[in-house]
Amino acid sequence: MTDNPAIPPLAISLGDPAGIGPELIALAWSTREELSLPPFVVMGGANVLRAAAKSRGLDLPVEAVEAPQDANTVFASALPVLAEVGDGQFRPGQPSAEGARLSLRSLEMAASLALSGAASGMVTAPVSKSELAAVGFTFPGQTEFVAHASGIEEEDAVMMLAGPSLRAVPLTVHCALSQVSGLLSQDLILRRCRVIHKAMQRDFALPAPHLALAGLNPHAGEKGRMGGEEETIIAPAIAQLQAEGIAATGPHPADTMFAPHKRGTYDVAVAMYHDQALVPLKTLDFDKGVNMTLGLPIIRTSPDHGTAFDIAGGGIAKADSLVEAIRMAALAANNRAMAA
Repeated sequence: MTDNPAIPPLAISLGDPAGIGPELIALAWSTREELSLPPFVVMGGANVLRAAAKSRGLDLPVEAVEAPQDANTVFASALPVLAEVGDGQFRPGQPSAEGARLSLRSLEMAASLALSGAASGMVTAPVSKSELAAVGFTFPGQTEFVAHASGIEEEDAVMMLAGPSLRAVPLTVHCALSQVSGLLSQDLILRRCRVIHKAMQRDFALPAPHLALAGLNPHAGEKGRMGGEEETIIAPAIAQLQAEGIAATGPHPADTMFAPHKRGTYDVAVAMYHDQALVPLKTLDFDKGVNMTLGLPIIRTSPDHGTAFDIAGGGIAKADSLVEAIRMAALAANNRAMAA
C-alpha cells in the first residue's frame, strides 16, 4: 500500500470484457475506502464497467480522464477510465473478436503507461489466450507480452504466485511433467533465483531474503535412491547461490516444506515444477492468490484466476484476488520509490 501522493496511480487493464474482470474492477473500486486501496485508472471500457457494476447491484460513477495522473483527484468520487483506449457493448460469458481487440488495446496501454512512468505499475485483469490468438496476438500470455514490451528475455521474467500465507515460484511452468527433469539445469536455477533474490529486495524490502528450494523427487531424492537431480543439479546450484551471498537452502523434501512450522522459515519457496508450487498456494490462499512477474523494470501483478466466462455476470465472482493484486503492486511501487 502506498500513501505517497507523489507516486502515480496504477494502470489496470480491462481484461476480456465478456469475463469477470470488469465486474471485479467495479467491486474493487466500491471497496476503496473500506480497504484503503490506492488510486488506479482503468484502461478503457467505461460502458463495459457500468454494465458490469449494474449486474452486481453497484452504483458506479465512472469518469473519463485524459491522463493517468487525473486519477489521483477523481478516484475518491468516481472510477477513472482512460477513454482513449475504447469501449463497446459485450455480453458476459460470450467472448468475441471485438472484445479480444479491446482487451489487447487495454493491455498495451497499461504496459505503455507503466514503462513511461505515468503509472506506478500495471495490474492485468484476466484475458482469454485463445481469443487473443484469434485476433493476431502472438505471445503465449500476458506475462510474455509484458516481458517483450519491457525488453526483458522471457527466461528472466519469473512468475511468482503469492498470497497471505506463501510466496512460491515454479522454475518450470507450462510443460508436461515428463519434461521437467530435462528442462532443469543449474543455469536455470541460478538465473531465476538471482531474479527472485533481487525482486525480494527491491519490491518487498527484504534485505536478505531466504529462498527455500524444493527437491524434484520424493524425499528430495534420498541421496540418489529416488532420483539424482538433487545431487547433480539442485544442490550444486544452491552451493553457487550461497557462494554469491544469497540465502538459499535445500533441496528440501516438498512434502514437508509447506507445513505451517516450515513456511515461517523462508521468504520464497522455489519449486521445480508448476503444481509443486501452485497446489500449496491455491490450497492455502485460493481466493487471495496473486500472480506477480519478477525481473521486470516495471511492476506487474494479476489476479491468480482466469476469465471465468461460465460465471461472468452471475453475481458470484469474488474480487479478493484482484484486490490483493492491487495491494501488492502498490506495495512494490512504494518500496521502489522509497529506495530510489
